[in-house]
Amino acid sequence: MTRHRLFFATLVLVTIAGMLAMMVRALDVDGLDAVDVVMLVLFGITLPWLVVGFWNATIGFLIMSFSADPVGVVLPQACGVAPDAPITASTAILLCIRNESPRRILRNLELTLSGLAQTGAADRFHVYVLSDTNDARIATEEQVCFAELASRWEQRLALTYRCRTANAGYKAGNIEDFCRQWGDLHDFAIVLDADSFMTPPAMLRLIRIMQGNPSIGILQGLVVAMPSTSAFARIFQFGMRLGMRSYTMGSAWWQGDCGPYWGHNAVLRLDAFMQHCELPTLSADGSSNLHILSHDQVEAVLMRRGGYEVRVLPREDQSWEENPPTMLDFVRRDLRWCEGNMQYLRLLGMPGLKPTSRVQLLLAIMMFIGSPAWVGMLVLGTAMVVLAPQEAHVIDPVWGRVLVVVVLVMMFLPKIASAVDVLVRPVQRRQFGGGALFSLSFFIETVFSILICPIMWLSQAIFLSQLLFGRTQGWSSQTRDDHTVGWGQALGVFWPHLLLGTVLLGSLAVRAPLVIPYAIFFLGGFVMAVPLAVVTSWPSVARFFIRAHIASLPEEITPPAELRALQLPVFAMRASFARQRER
Repeated sequence: MTRHRLFFATLVLVTIAGMLAMMVRALDVDGLDAVDVVMLVLFGITLPWLVVGFWNATIGFLIMSFSADPVGVVLPQACGVAPDAPITASTAILLCIRNESPRRILRNLELTLSGLAQTGAADRFHVYVLSDTNDARIATEEQVCFAELASRWEQRLALTYRCRTANAGYKAGNIEDFCRQWGDLHDFAIVLDADSFMTPPAMLRLIRIMQGNPSIGILQGLVVAMPSTSAFARIFQFGMRLGMRSYTMGSAWWQGDCGPYWGHNAVLRLDAFMQHCELPTLSADGSSNLHILSHDQVEAVLMRRGGYEVRVLPREDQSWEENPPTMLDFVRRDLRWCEGNMQYLRLLGMPGLKPTSRVQLLLAIMMFIGSPAWVGMLVLGTAMVVLAPQEAHVIDPVWGRVLVVVVLVMMFLPKIASAVDVLVRPVQRRQFGGGALFSLSFFIETVFSILICPIMWLSQAIFLSQLLFGRTQGWSSQTRDDHTVGWGQALGVFWPHLLLGTVLLGSLAVRAPLVIPYAIFFLGGFVMAVPLAVVTSWPSVARFFIRAHIASLPEEITPPAELRALQLPVFAMRASFARQRER
């Protein structure tokens, strides 16, 4: 792993140096002035996250393309585990919920219980529904629903429901409370969110790897999106499906035993978790305690500090989650992650962390710190072009075009690499509905990504500036059902984007119209934020996508039995459209 990490670090540092050199050549038209230096610094801030993603995807693509056993390359512990090895460990399944519809939770949980009973290992599992619900009506409904469920399964599989009266520590505090009460009773814990679902066979595969490798403290399964009816979610999760394939494989190659933990759809070794993963309580000024929002990666680095490995199984393996149904819901969730990741600034100096663990925390910070740098570059770059007597006085045309192309390729390579991997494999092409349909969906998702990137940059930049003045996002329940976004509602959130985009593009149209074909890649999302949020929430657009099989995932085209049993709305809509075509 040391050789892998040194090689990866060399690739990243050399690439960053090369990108900075290209930027210098592009800006050095008649010598670098103070404004050029500021542009160079801002560009440098954006590069770590961009370059790491590029090389993760490149390495992952090479492993997927040329290795007979890609998983074995990055997780050799999985190779020696018999697929029918007996389950000897006691495992707690932790379902963490807060102000969720109990009926929606029961949909997934009933199927999990039935599947575990069919494995013959039900006696080795205990399900804990850990509620942090503070809505009295929902809490009452939870008590009734889960009491009935526990009664029905009393002789077959144990189920415990607990509702905390306070949300101290958020989800991490919820799990900490479980550990205090019941942690000593079990060897492992599988953590699930309200919107996640794992099949029992997928759980057993992770447990068998953990049983055979006592040095692993956390084993994270690769999570993919559940088929959705929302137009926004469909496009977003199609892109995520592509981006995660090569990215996760490549990152696992160099992270190795310092792998990621995403907070759900993973197995924890409970004794190690309880011993090493207690989260520190932060304090801004000594007057009040602050709980860590993005707890998962902190728990991962603490587990590694304790001497246990944190590994990822980078394979799509019957492990799903739901995504936000609208762009507004997505932004709200993203800003909560942003706030949580910024808390890592106070944790970088924790004693005893592995160097790779510190790099992971730093990269998690840079993922969001890069956003105000992107916005600063766009504003400053536009001002430089608009105020210059000629475009050539600002940037070298040849090097400028080369830099734009290189940056775009690096930004989208994770998805490009996975798309190529799908297109060259006949089986995978058929899983996505065929090469032509997959290519059309990939094109639509690429345009979508080009538009949404600057939207997220500005949203994050605004939020980071608000954090400096004490405004926080906190932890609120998520909206999971499809709903429409009104024009006024979208404008109320994205008016800064529309205003900034109009000013920047309008200025270029007047002073330097020849630059607009290049600038549109980075500025177009600003002016399109409001209509993009509204249109991607329309049920009519969702129905069109489903009818035309646009942005369909393999599980939608050929539904596995487990997902079909969940009776997801998208399956009913596809069946209805199929009947209409037959008539």
